[in-house]
Amino acid sequence: MKIRQKVIIPPEAEGRLVAEIFKRQVPPDVWVIENPKNIVHNHSYGGITPFFEGLTQGKLLGTFCPHCPFPYCGDIWLPPRVDCPDCWEKTAWFEVDPDGATVYSFSITNYPGAGFKGTVPCPLISLEIPGVCTNMMSYLSEFGEGEPYIGMPVRPVFRVEKPTRTILDLSWVPID
Repeated sequence: MKIRQKVIIPPEAEGRLVAEIFKRQVPPDVWVIENPKNIVHNHSYGGITPFFEGLTQGKLLGTFCPHCPFPYCGDIWLPPRVDCPDCWEKTAWFEVDPDGATVYSFSITNYPGAGFKGTVPCPLISLEIPGVCTNMMSYLSEFGEGEPYIGMPVRPVFRVEKPTRTILDLSWVPID
């Protein structure tokens, strides 16, 4: 006789039907269930650890390729890259001066996802920073009527007190 292990679904796994979502009633012929998750995820930043460490120190760090002769040589990548996509050599770290940063594009979201712990609405922004050849995604931690807008000048705000040690340690605010 075979010994078999049983899979048991615990009682707390029972899904609860949601009647309202995003301030709207769910139609009676559609099911939306509440599905809470409680997991621990250990994540390694690997070669981009200096970027996140820099955020906790109030620094914005990018990378550049000191090796390749391609046209991008000397341009800064932000978010950083461990290896150059052209020559595959290791990149070098560089402290980025955020002066002159502007909003390149934006989206206002009312449901930013599970990883984001901020309030809504939340302006998600793509940034253009002089000397940086890539656009970085982030969010505005302060905004007013008519903000953000394309071309809006912004400055970084670093969460150095009680950092999350995630990308949420960097936000941006309008420059008045």
